[in-house]
Amino acid sequence: MRQRQWLSAVLGVSVALLGGSAAQAQTNPLKNPEQGTPTVQSIEAISFAPDGVLLIGDGKGKQVIAVETGDTTKIAWSKTEVADITSVLAGRLGATAKDIEILKVAVNPKSQTAYFAVRMLALKKDIVLTLDGNGKVKELALENVRFVSVPLPADANVTKVTGVSWAGDRVLVTALAKDNFANKCFSIMAPLGKDGSCGTFSTETYHVAHGKWETAAPIRTMMPYEENGKRYLVGTFTCTPIVKYSLDDLQAGAKVKGVSVIELGQGNTPQYMFTYDKGGKKYILMNQQRMGQMQKSNPVGPSEFWTAKVDFTILTENEKVNTTALWRTKGKANTSQTDRAEIVATFHGVTHMGQLDAEHALVIRKDDKGINNLQVLALP
Repeated sequence: MRQRQWLSAVLGVSVALLGGSAAQAQTNPLKNPEQGTPTVQSIEAISFAPDGVLLIGDGKGKQVIAVETGDTTKIAWSKTEVADITSVLAGRLGATAKDIEILKVAVNPKSQTAYFAVRMLALKKDIVLTLDGNGKVKELALENVRFVSVPLPADANVTKVTGVSWAGDRVLVTALAKDNFANKCFSIMAPLGKDGSCGTFSTETYHVAHGKWETAAPIRTMMPYEENGKRYLVGTFTCTPIVKYSLDDLQAGAKVKGVSVIELGQGNTPQYMFTYDKGGKKYILMNQQRMGQMQKSNPVGPSEFWTAKVDFTILTENEKVNTTALWRTKGKANTSQTDRAEIVATFHGVTHMGQLDAEHALVIRKDDKGINNLQVLALP
């Protein structure tokens, strides 16, 4: 195991929830949770509801599981780097870095503890490990816990969950399904319980870089959003449009057309997205992976992983949308290049990220030797 590099810095400030005002109103997340051991077949997406409730998107099990972690005491980060985080996590399992894969990362806003969805490759088993601000690694044992399991509708034919997010009075879920309208979205009203409602809608999206309406492309990452009292799900796709979908239009079985507001460039797959405030303005921070051949022929930066800072007000755009949406780069004919999205050089190499507090992100960053290091970075 590589030596850990500890740099002293005490980080305060509470974590802002995702998605603006829609996420600020808190509804009790769970209703009549049961005590026991949930059956988890996969951990494809993780995030947090209020009071340290961990949300798990389980595509293989066709369900969302909400677990009371009891992790509600804040431990401020006194460290700004953990070298070779993959080896550190693997060591907790008695394994080596090559034996595991870090699938997803989420920061618990209540405690500032980092949660890692990890796949044990030989066992083909997904587990959750945690790392607090003192550098202590634990396994979140999903045994004898208080939890709620919410099944996704059987007729949705879900094959993979791509995102799960708390949105104030509901949980939003994005998934890929076996269907002509393959991109599925679900709205599960809170408090979550076995008798709760789960609305389903399929999406049709104008893929700006492809120049056509599409129904099969999956949302890669998403967040809730509210504008003038109207609520939306904001999602991003490979090649890389940012799109909003109205939740007010949600009806059982509805097919909802999205509004594409900006194109960040062809040849990228989005990984994570969150919003933050700086200097009196609000921004979207989103990291992407540059596709292999595109990275070789037309790199955005020194790493295949790069990050964009986007003016949050782009989500209010109503005129230059879909076929006339703005582009970060020079796009196709009749499109407009914009400076409302910029490359963040200080985030080159970031593969996973989450908001730690109002001024910092917690990231995993791949160095030029291919080693994954956990770092605390200032928000740009």
